[in-house]
Amino acid sequence: MPFTEANTVEAYLHDLLASPFGRHAVRDAASYGRGRLGVGWQPLTPTEIPRQPQEVFVESFVRAALIRLNPAIAAQPERADEVLYKLRAIVLSVRGDGLVKANEEFTAWLRGERSMPFGPNHAHVTVRLIDFEDLDRNQYVVTTQYVFRAGPAERRADLVLLINGLPLILIEAKTPVRPAVSWVDAALQIHENYEQFVPELFACNVFSVATEGKELRFGSIRMPANLWGPWRMDEDAAPQALSELQRAVAGLLNPATVLDILANFTLFATDQKKAPVEDRLPLSAIRGRQPDRGAGGRRLP
Repeated sequence: MPFTEANTVEAYLHDLLASPFGRHAVRDAASYGRGRLGVGWQPLTPTEIPRQPQEVFVESFVRAALIRLNPAIAAQPERADEVLYKLRAIVLSVRGDGLVKANEEFTAWLRGERSMPFGPNHAHVTVRLIDFEDLDRNQYVVTTQYVFRAGPAERRADLVLLINGLPLILIEAKTPVRPAVSWVDAALQIHENYEQFVPELFACNVFSVATEGKELRFGSIRMPANLWGPWRMDEDAAPQALSELQRAVAGLLNPATVLDILANFTLFATDQKKAPVEDRLPLSAIRGRQPDRGAGGRRLP
């Protein structure tokens, strides 16, 4: 059998995140909480995820989370549809308003910074898409070959990490058997191809990951590949191929770290004319230690 991205790096990353495809893991699309295998993600195959290729997020999963996390919506479940309408509108705005602006608005919803008139006498109450306090009230899913179609353009992400049905992390894996191919090729594919032709897929993106199985780098939307950074707990330690990859996955891609970056270490900036800067750059110190609060940049994870 020839070595491919799917049966080498992609499968290995999937095993680190959740469990090998062949094992008998519990796969219940309705379940939530951090998984017991890997670093905490529940494995679901593409056929187990109820979505159409033109849908960015999994609406049934998002609806279930809205009902689970918001008493006002639980009292009247049809209110979830009003929130879903708002989220769809953000996705549709990507091409007109720009990806960074749409991502900034979606990030506000993800952080619980938006409200709806669901209280008594139509008082506004905060809408929660994610529980940042009790992490086990969220649903964490890893899936492969996440197809998204926007008009005539269709792209297939190698791995996607979804929290409550929202694709927050996209991972592109390249095969390690070709010396000329590295993580840079994966980063360029995300930055110059996916973000250009299917930008809607990144409306709620926190960051993306590129690897060829030896090095792992991560970067935020509209960030040039040469600025993608590694995740290392020890800045002085030299990378050790697979062992370094294992540590990076365990440190960067566990649910607690992803939500910590989303909640505390993501910001946006505007230029002098108050227009959003069309790059999101990572804080210089998000590599296993507390970030430098004064770091400059544009959109920072």
